Amino acid sequence: MAVLELKVPSPGESITEVTISKWLVKEGDYVEKDQEVAEIESDKATLTINAADSGAIRILAPEGETVKVGQVVCSVDTSVKGEAKKDPVAANMQSAKKEAVPVQVKPAVGEGGNGYATGVPSPAAKKLMDENKVPLAKINPTGKDGRITKGDVLETLSKGFDTSSIQTWGGARDAERKKMTPLRKKLGQRLVSVKNETAMLTTFNEVDMSQIYAIRAKYKDRFKEQYGTNLGFMSFFTKAVTEALFHFPAVNAMIDGDEIVYPKYCDIGIAVSAPKGLVVPVLRNAESMSLAEIEAGIKNLALKARDNKIELKDMEGGTFTITNGGVFGSLMSTPIINPPQSAILGMHNVVDRPMAVNGQVVIRPMMYIALSYDHRVIDGRESVGFLVKVKEMCENPVRMVFGGKDPGEVMLGL
Repeated sequence: MAVLELKVPSPGESITEVTISKWLVKEGDYVEKDQEVAEIESDKATLTINAADSGAIRILAPEGETVKVGQVVCSVDTSVKGEAKKDPVAANMQSAKKEAVPVQVKPAVGEGGNGYATGVPSPAAKKLMDENKVPLAKINPTGKDGRITKGDVLETLSKGFDTSSIQTWGGARDAERKKMTPLRKKLGQRLVSVKNETAMLTTFNEVDMSQIYAIRAKYKDRFKEQYGTNLGFMSFFTKAVTEALFHFPAVNAMIDGDEIVYPKYCDIGIAVSAPKGLVVPVLRNAESMSLAEIEAGIKNLALKARDNKIELKDMEGGTFTITNGGVFGSLMSTPIINPPQSAILGMHNVVDRPMAVNGQVVIRPMMYIALSYDHRVIDGRESVGFLVKVKEMCENPVRMVFGGKDPGEVMLGL
């Protein structure tokens, strides 16, 4: 009998232990070479363990157990060929399937089949589910890799569903305990250290989204047809941020010992809500990207994060971060700096509000924006000026093409 041991890979430097968050196979299952058999979670990222060869698997560490890097957590009996021995009931079911006439059946979890995102709702879908108390079991996911989309929730609502099984507060005084994940522990430590070790302040402004709305309404169909991705708000704000950072480089800086480092590039972190918690993958050299490239980059990183396929290298570095609480309905917040960076921009919900324009009260789609910054690096003038520059470019997007200036100023050399 040839047995191949599978050890815990190293997620990165300085990491000595991880947690077995989920086994993707069962004891005795037959696995193919390079098949993903388990998910492991460190304080920085979620990775997978892949089978180095085909055979029957033996699990040596249960889910939830903390193990050392390099520790053997499972083994593969490579002498087993084909499917491993199953219990009689499963074998009979498999035999019946083989004898039956094959028919075309629509996958229950959408075109992607079972994947890491199976049963995971998108932020918009989650909000709609919470508002209407739609149970997860009542929804048929159709998104990529089994993800639940907003359309899936709307379809369930349109058909109606039995609400008798929905759990509510029952008056009992029970409590549930769950072990804190390494990622959640590390996130908590970092957030507390930011509050304790930085002179963090937040300044606010508001953006009239009328011009961005108009551009999206006019070009969104052509944009998607040509580039294969939607035209969202994030690309406009990312582009506006990179231009504003050029005019206010201190907002892009960070402290390193007794020195302040001023990067000559913009690596923008985009905060994404993933199944295991908040992660911040980085869009590198965003200052040289077009809106289409930004949208494609953000989409790729967001999908990797939500499918738990984000890698450590995707989150390393970063000179500035953008977080969008508006997708969850947040009207205003004070985001916390992502260390060692010195500032973070918070986007929020767009709400139609009455505004005074040229002496007239008009209804405009308005968004509050917030900049939290480290006062040790960034002065009030720079923080306010930066936020005003972002506001100006989002309210007049053509400025993004001319280095943050009005086209008339460029023509006149001002």
